[in-house]
Amino acid sequence: MGYADPKQLGTGLRQRLYSRAFIVGGIERPQDRFVYLVLDTQSGDTAVRYSIIKALKELGPKYAVYGHHNIAVTGTHSHAGPGGWLNYLLPQLTSKGFDRQGYQAIVDGAVLSIRKAHESLQPGYLSAGTTKVFGANINRSLFSYLANPEAERMKYFKSKDEDGSVEKDLTMLKFQRASDGKNIGVLTWFPVHGTSMLGNNTVVTGDNKGVAAWLFEKSVRGDSSAAEDFVAGFSQANMGDVSPNVLGAWCEDESGSQCSFKNSTCSNGKSQACHGRGPAFKVHDDGASSCFEIGRRQFEPAKQLYDHLVNNPSPVRGPWVKAFHTFHDMANFTFVLPDGRSARTCPAALGYSFAAGTTDGPGAFDFTQHNGNENTTMPIWKVVRYFIKAPGEEQKACQHPKPILLDVGEIFRPYDWSPNIVDVQVFRVGQFAIVVSPGEATTMAGRRWKEAVGKSFKRILDQDMEQTYGYTGGPSSNPIVVLGGPANTYTHYITTEEEYQIQRYEGASTLYGPHTLNAYINVTLSFLPYLSSESTSPPVHDEKSFPPDNTDRSLSFIPAVVRDAPPLFKSFGDSLVDVDSTRGYHRGDTIRAVFVGANPRNNLRLEGTYAAVEKLFVDQVNPQKSEWRTVRNDEDWSLIYSWKRKNSVMGTSEVEITWETGEETDEWWDKELGPGVYRLKYYGDSKSLFGGKIQEFEGVSGAFTLV
Repeated sequence: MGYADPKQLGTGLRQRLYSRAFIVGGIERPQDRFVYLVLDTQSGDTAVRYSIIKALKELGPKYAVYGHHNIAVTGTHSHAGPGGWLNYLLPQLTSKGFDRQGYQAIVDGAVLSIRKAHESLQPGYLSAGTTKVFGANINRSLFSYLANPEAERMKYFKSKDEDGSVEKDLTMLKFQRASDGKNIGVLTWFPVHGTSMLGNNTVVTGDNKGVAAWLFEKSVRGDSSAAEDFVAGFSQANMGDVSPNVLGAWCEDESGSQCSFKNSTCSNGKSQACHGRGPAFKVHDDGASSCFEIGRRQFEPAKQLYDHLVNNPSPVRGPWVKAFHTFHDMANFTFVLPDGRSARTCPAALGYSFAAGTTDGPGAFDFTQHNGNENTTMPIWKVVRYFIKAPGEEQKACQHPKPILLDVGEIFRPYDWSPNIVDVQVFRVGQFAIVVSPGEATTMAGRRWKEAVGKSFKRILDQDMEQTYGYTGGPSSNPIVVLGGPANTYTHYITTEEEYQIQRYEGASTLYGPHTLNAYINVTLSFLPYLSSESTSPPVHDEKSFPPDNTDRSLSFIPAVVRDAPPLFKSFGDSLVDVDSTRGYHRGDTIRAVFVGANPRNNLRLEGTYAAVEKLFVDQVNPQKSEWRTVRNDEDWSLIYSWKRKNSVMGTSEVEITWETGEETDEWWDKELGPGVYRLKYYGDSKSLFGGKIQEFEGVSGAFTLV
């Protein structure tokens, strides 16, 4: 969904997006299972999840085991993907409303991945491990983090490189099938925002976690220990205040100074020039080089951990596979805090600092973090707030000290702007528990949530160990608790109460007031007994508690594709700018070709490709049997598909296919490419003006040598 900027319109594809599905089920009780989806999207979503569950039911009785209680739809939180598919009005506003085509593509991809995982279910083994990842994340709201108690912060201080302000742990589940000992996948959790690709980027990618997953899957191809269809999921963790722009936030103005520590502004008092810098910020490629580097920094320690677990497995032990899910209304939820005080949550609301954005993507106008309110911004914003919906005194008091800009939880026209009903969900296999968070928990918020779950889960685990094995103790009795998300229903941010008081972006985006985190913890712990081996069924959902599905009432102002047409005397797929076939290219060169194209929305080519690099494989015995084989497609980072509408009235388009051969490593060059004859290929689909018929076509560049 980009950076909620209406001007950030997609123009192409650098990396195809995927849904990766992981199913864990019990051997003794096959009906006990869960599905953990990792989508290359900004988050999970209410309506997307509804449609996934509906589609699975329509597949027949074999899929009846899957439902609300055991399906988690998480997103890698990439800010370099399509927008317009979320269920609520607020995130639709900057993408011209609801895009049903994109929404359906996400649903279809998710269902297909679940089907593939389900059809390959077989007995196997799980191993769990943890490693450190350095140089891939920093805290972008350190001023807020330092508001947490010093004693609590010092518990996590290890060294200068691991000062506790962000988590450096990457936790992995390794999946191995019993039939032949082959490893079939890994699922990891590590916190870092999917904001390596910058706000001026207009090509689709899975951002740094998409890179990490692609690198991992690529690294095990041909590995004797790995299955051919190996899947690597890089899930998010408690990354609410965690940035991949590891060089810090700097003012992109004449001063070149660091941004203000408290409110991330520059010398003019505004935030627009304050930008986080990735490791390759000097390269002017919209963040692509930094994105690849942060992905690599996650992949390499993950691969080392995988290799260690292959040789030294650390098993997940126990036959217990459990899951629970509940819908919970966060508007005016009253509960008791651990210290005995009464607390309540509020209808969803966003503060002034929400509009300021972050150092990963600054907002517009005169909003600032930390000290933004109606007295520090132009009077027009007060008028806008009251025109949309003025918060009442009770809401103001409940959300205090948040100065409310958008009272989104109390606006229901033309349909709900933001969720008040949230998903609370936890999965368990053996001693491993996954807290599925609907929001972006900050570093310390995630720690508190995991710690609270870990303490209660330890009692459940000890009881199950005693009943099953007759003893407790040992590594298998120590809970491993991870937090994954944002999942199921996107609920913005989850901060600690102390961070909330600071009201930087994360606190302003914590929807349900200062007690949001404690409310999540309270509800989670109240349902945790469903993870016990003694639990025979998950909690029953009250149909009255379900959040709305807005897909059939959502507004859309996205223009349809009317028609495509080639220029005069040209045909679709014709070459407009060809490669230079008269000279040889060298590895490191960027090779381009431009074709007569058509709108890519005519066919999203799910499980297919828009672009390819083909290599000529010569049969030395019988040259007539020589053939072109695809060696790169649009899942590969080095191959870029770009589309441009040249004339909206005439319907003419151009497509540029770019192969950045400098992105090919020595290993890939030696194993997959090498010197030879290549060509670029474009796969397109045109739409006729009369009848709207979609017609496939292809474009092929001239052949060229690459050495």
